[in-house]
Amino acid sequence: MSKIPLTVVGAELLRNELHRLKTVDRPAVISAIAEARAQGDLSENAEYDAAKEKQSFIEGRIIELEGKLGSAQIIDPKALNADGRCVFGSTVVLEDTGNGDVVTYQIVGDDEANIRERKISISSPIA
Repeated sequence: MSKIPLTVVGAELLRNELHRLKTVDRPAVISAIAEARAQGDLSENAEYDAAKEKQSFIEGRIIELEGKLGSAQIIDPKALNADGRCVFGSTVVLEDTGNGDVVTYQIVGDDEANIRERKISISSPIA
């Protein structure tokens, strides 16, 4: 399995999500399943079906996050010597020479990419 590049911040976000899923969401859905089961007949119990579906999603996401964190290569962008190149973790400032508008982006791993936060995936063609 290849290493998944993550910034320190990105790895921390994934760890926090994993912790929340294990300590908050998983126990809550187990409780919801128990409550729905206590209502009796499960064959037409929408609450039970919804809780089981949510449990399936949570368990799948836990497995996914554990896999990603297990194969993560955590890179501190501050420790990189970019030598003027645009590399993983770089913060890139672009200026529109026509009107002077300035936009800043950070090059991050696939799991951290979020255009609203101006974070572009390292595997993106524009990175």
